[in-house]
Amino acid sequence: MKAVVYENFVQAPQIMNVADPTPKNHGVVVKVEATGVCRSDWHGWMGHDPGIELPHVPGHEFAGTIAAVGRDVTQFKVGDRVTVPFIYACGACSHCHSGNQQVCSSQTQPGFTQWGSFAEYVGVDHANVNLVALPESMDFVTAASLGCRFVTSFRAVVDQGQVTAGNWIAVHGCGGVGLSAVMIANAIGANVIAVDIDDDALSLARSLGAVATINANQVDDVPLAIKDLTKGGVHVSLDALGHPITCVNSINSLRTLGKHIQVGLLLADQANPSIPMDKVIAHELEIIGSHGMQAHRYDAMLAMILSGKLQPERLLGKTITLAQSIDVLTQLDKNNTPGVTVITQF
Repeated sequence: MKAVVYENFVQAPQIMNVADPTPKNHGVVVKVEATGVCRSDWHGWMGHDPGIELPHVPGHEFAGTIAAVGRDVTQFKVGDRVTVPFIYACGACSHCHSGNQQVCSSQTQPGFTQWGSFAEYVGVDHANVNLVALPESMDFVTAASLGCRFVTSFRAVVDQGQVTAGNWIAVHGCGGVGLSAVMIANAIGANVIAVDIDDDALSLARSLGAVATINANQVDDVPLAIKDLTKGGVHVSLDALGHPITCVNSINSLRTLGKHIQVGLLLADQANPSIPMDKVIAHELEIIGSHGMQAHRYDAMLAMILSGKLQPERLLGKTITLAQSIDVLTQLDKNNTPGVTVITQF
């Protein structure tokens, strides 16, 4: 099969012909019909993820059809249209048994701990636990755009943030994760403030339901601007980018008893931001991580999509070829194009 492979970190990947995957007894092989290009893939290529062994195939946001099935897979068959969370849970540990597969003790991750979906085919482990059946009405590009970004935002807003109608919520960073959070929070009935440094991204955020936007390059103090808008601060704030500045701004944007949700990855030399712990204690703030979403929680999100309350297809930026993905991947730290980029031609 054709795949994007990098043999060294920070060096340009290449299109190579590599062996097709074969399913494990508990797994399947999926023919990739569409796969998203995510900033997490860039972090992996940069060498920020210790789980990656070289040579490596990136990619973790994908949808397709099952091409082969292991002997122990009972809930899916060849030809089924599927997608997956970006975490493969084992299904057997205490976290999995409690329904928290997103923090599985023995998790693996496509595109990180094993080869990913920038390829014609990709293996999926523990398929009975990790596969998600796609509605016939959902196209593969939209399904791939759910990827880690939309589902992570859904869990961050709905499950971790427990956002309700009338809440004020700030979203710091309007890439794929942030724009997804804007749409989801708006669908719930929250008042969303979107923060970014790119006017095009902020314009898209407004079109998705943000009631106010802030260009962080055009104000002296982002948290103060948010507190002025909300008369005291937001109930929930998300760092959807993953940067020490957006993390601290998010915490400082909260009202008393507010919740900060850390969604964006803080890696390498940015992994330990200086948290204003005095405010966390004095205002009894909550700092909560959000790490993907379980396969069994997709039903709630898919129901909102099928009803029309959520329209993830509006977040699509552009579709590209497998060959074009190399330039897109390696330039993700410099490219601020709004919307989700999806590979559709292999």
